[in-house]
Amino acid sequence: MAEMLAGRLHLTERALRLETVPVPEPAPGQVRIKVAAAGVCLSDVHLIDGTLTPLYLPGDVVTLGHEVAGVVDALGDGAEGWQPGQRVLLQAGERDRRGTVFTRGVDYDGGWAEYAVASQETVVPIPDELPFEQACIIPDAVSTPWAAVTDTGRTRPGEAVAVWGVGGLGAHAVQLLRLVGAAPLIAVEPLAAARDRALSLGADAALDPGDSAFRDAVLGLTGGRGLDVAFDFAGVTAVREQALTVLGRRGRLVLAGIANKPVTIPSDSPFNYLQQAVLGHYGSEAEHVEQLVSLARQRRLDLSASVSDVLPLAEADQAVRRVQSKQGNPIRLILRP
Repeated sequence: MAEMLAGRLHLTERALRLETVPVPEPAPGQVRIKVAAAGVCLSDVHLIDGTLTPLYLPGDVVTLGHEVAGVVDALGDGAEGWQPGQRVLLQAGERDRRGTVFTRGVDYDGGWAEYAVASQETVVPIPDELPFEQACIIPDAVSTPWAAVTDTGRTRPGEAVAVWGVGGLGAHAVQLLRLVGAAPLIAVEPLAAARDRALSLGADAALDPGDSAFRDAVLGLTGGRGLDVAFDFAGVTAVREQALTVLGRRGRLVLAGIANKPVTIPSDSPFNYLQQAVLGHYGSEAEHVEQLVSLARQRRLDLSASVSDVLPLAEADQAVRRVQSKQGNPIRLILRP
C-alpha cells in the first residue's frame, strides 16, 4: 500500500505529529489531488492549542489544512469533468443536504499531506498563471474577507471604511476594499510594520489604535461623518468598543474576528438614532472563491505579497510556531509537500 507524509492533529493530546499514513483512495464522486501547496492559518494554530475544537469529526485524529491547491491525480467512480494533471484548488469545506457545514482539515482530513481527496463539487480549476502558493490561500484567507466586504458589509464605492487588524485576513481586506472602491480606506493596527504593510497594499491611512487622537483622526479623514463600515478582523473586545465610537449614520460594524466574548453597545440611544448595525460574519460561500479565481485570472488581484514564506511539509511544526508568535509578521506561510 502506498504511503505518504501528513501533518496529523491528535485532539486528546492537542499534539501535531508528522506521520506516515496510507495514500487515500477517492470514493465515488471524489477527486484525489497531489498537493502542491497548503496554507497555515491561525485557525490551525487554534485547533492545536485547544481554542477551537472540531464539531463533526468522527474520531480524535485529523489531517490539518483547509487551504489547499495542487493537481488532479485520480478520480473516483462517477467523478466527471476532471483530467489528471489539471491544476485546481479545493474549497475549504462543504455543506450537506441539511445545510451543515463541514470544514476541511477540521471535520475531515485536509491538505497538510502529499495527497488529499475531495468531493468533486469542491474542486475549482485554476489558471496556469496562478501559482499554487497563491491559489491555495484563496479559500479562507482571501474569500473570508471578500465575503465580509461584499456580502455581509455590502460595501459600496466611496464609502468610508476601516479595517482593524492587518494580519492574514485584514491584509487581504485592505486590497479587496480598494478593489471595490471604498474611500477613504483606513487601516487600524498597533504594529508599525503592519501599518506600513497596509499602506503598501493600498490603505489611504494607517492609524495606531492607542493614539489619543485616534477618534479625531478618523473624523478628519472622513470629513466629520465617521465610518460607513468598520471591519473587526482582530477578534478583540477593545476593537469593537473603539469601532463603535467612530461609526457614522447607518454605519455597520462587521465582526469577522471571533473573540468568544459578549458584544456590548454602550448606549442604545445614539445607536438607534444613527440607525447603526452590528453584523456577524463567518467564512465564505463557493461563489466567493470562484469570483476571486476569476479576478486573479483577469489580473485584478495580485496575491504575490501574501506569501510570506514557503516551508516543507516536514517543518509544519515550525510554521505553526511562527504563526503563533507572529514571527516576521507573516500574512501567510505555505507548506509544500
